[in-house]
Amino acid sequence: MSLLRLRDITVSFGGPLLLNHLNLTIEKGDRLCLVGRNGSGKSTLLKVLTGDIKPDEGLIESSGNIRIARLEQDVPDTGEGSVFHVVASGLGDIAPLLDEYHRVIHLVTEDPSEENLNKLEVTQRQLEAKNGWELEQRVETTLSKLSLDGDMMFADLSGGIKRRALLAKALVQEPDLLLLDEPTNHLDIESIQWLEEFLANYQGSLLFISHDRSFLDKLATRVVDLDRGKLSDWPGSYQNYLRRKQEQLEAEEKQNALFDKKLSQEEVWIRQGIKARRTRNEGRVRALKTMRQERSDRRNVQGKASFVTQVADRSGQKVIDAKNIQFTYSNKPIVNDLTTLILRGDKVGLIGPNGVGKSTLLHLLLGKLEPQSGSVDLGTNLQIAYFDQLRDQLDESQTVRENIGEGSDSIDVNGQTKHVIGYLQDFLFTPERANTPVKALSGGEKNRLLLAKIFSKPSNLMVMDEPTNDLDIETLELLEELVSGYTGTLLLVSHDRTFINNVVTSTLVFEGNGDVNDYIGSYDDWIRQRPEKGKLKKAPEKAAKLQKSTNNATTKLSYKENKELESLPKDIEKYETLIASTHEQLADPKLYQEDPNKVTDLQTELTKVEALLETAFARWEELEEKQGGNS
Repeated sequence: MSLLRLRDITVSFGGPLLLNHLNLTIEKGDRLCLVGRNGSGKSTLLKVLTGDIKPDEGLIESSGNIRIARLEQDVPDTGEGSVFHVVASGLGDIAPLLDEYHRVIHLVTEDPSEENLNKLEVTQRQLEAKNGWELEQRVETTLSKLSLDGDMMFADLSGGIKRRALLAKALVQEPDLLLLDEPTNHLDIESIQWLEEFLANYQGSLLFISHDRSFLDKLATRVVDLDRGKLSDWPGSYQNYLRRKQEQLEAEEKQNALFDKKLSQEEVWIRQGIKARRTRNEGRVRALKTMRQERSDRRNVQGKASFVTQVADRSGQKVIDAKNIQFTYSNKPIVNDLTTLILRGDKVGLIGPNGVGKSTLLHLLLGKLEPQSGSVDLGTNLQIAYFDQLRDQLDESQTVRENIGEGSDSIDVNGQTKHVIGYLQDFLFTPERANTPVKALSGGEKNRLLLAKIFSKPSNLMVMDEPTNDLDIETLELLEELVSGYTGTLLLVSHDRTFINNVVTSTLVFEGNGDVNDYIGSYDDWIRQRPEKGKLKKAPEKAAKLQKSTNNATTKLSYKENKELESLPKDIEKYETLIASTHEQLADPKLYQEDPNKVTDLQTELTKVEALLETAFARWEELEEKQGGNS
């Protein structure tokens, strides 16, 4: 039997049916990607599956009492408690008890007093009564599997690690079906690749919403399309879906044209003179009424955005000439001795992890920020359009129309005067939506509005900082086409690998310690060209990395130092094994009941070994630096 089956699911919020008699079957091991335009009802469908929204009609059938968990699209800016608390909260009623046990364990570790030991004993008895040990172990295992520190405070984490913690919260429930709503939003490329690999090996069924085409290609075994309230199911790859969907739309267009022609003929017939009306066939009249109703109920394909950039005068041949620029923030090198020349027509992608300094580099290259050393010379006649991922150019208190018109009802587009409402319709804003305050818009709508704003001004240097977030695939592909054909110069920050591949001609890549290197070509070209040390590795063991470096050591060090460098990886591996073993012993609840004194001994030993490990690492780095300096 199938894992889950939807039968004639209908949902309406007062207007046209958002979900119109949907039918869907999910099998065990499926990895389904749900695609559709922004606002088509994808997130609503996920909420129907979790029971957060009750359908107006229809049934959800399942094979037994299956568990469903959902990772929501939005990641909270703040959150209460530790990562352990957040993950354990996925287990429902027992979560507060597990959280208390985790807290008391730390109390006992720091202060094994009789009072704290009594607290631990009480908590342990409560857990035993509720079979809590198995669940506690499940939390710890999930944290380990996702490389999370349970003691970290959730509010202090980066957006990517927060999303990983929320994924752990979903996974700890051991769901039969995992639902993910835009899981790659605001993640950097390395985090997206980690998530891809993790989900590719996930044993349960998966239903996810994503506009990241590389992510979709990697994971989906079926594509489910939600279009005008109806679902269609397309087995195979995303490329297969695109081809067959286009064929379906073309066939639908031809069918609608034939239907409309016949309806027009019947309307002419019914309006003929008295003689025709006396002899008319009542069955034909009823058929006409049915056709009229069918035409009235038809939901046409949603219009596509129509982006047009304003053409500015050509800039000089040299756009940006940066020489040996350096910038450090809080003793952290952001850019270290970068030299690059950007010429008119270049399309340059900036690649690097979140928080590494890509936006800072943009400000340096544009002259908005002075480098601490080196120089940046800007070319002549530059007219800059800047897409800021924080959307600071939008006034949230004003309406959509006011943000574009800036006090006028018309704007000039390439020498032609156009009404603001008409211009906004090119960006899929209806007249009603044009009078909506910006603060009421969705993320995708705000991005479209910002695109409308920057495209309303002439430019010959376009700067785009994460323009693809929250855009549906059709709008994303249209933006891609426009940017590819842009005749000016482009600076692009994006974590969308497909977008980068299809747009840029060269890349500036952050490769650690402030090193920003220049590569010819797109993202895939950088992957082929980058040095071995720049590769994204799959959580390698520290000792293994040390051993590789040691094998490459030369005789530039003294004989004694070379011997020491050769032995350090083995020492480090030994210390890491001891630390892991000690942690395992300290995690045993029986230890605190049977031998409380041993807890103190183990904690003292752990502190000592951790200090030895830190010393070994420091010495290894010192010798490596010395060896490298002599080579």
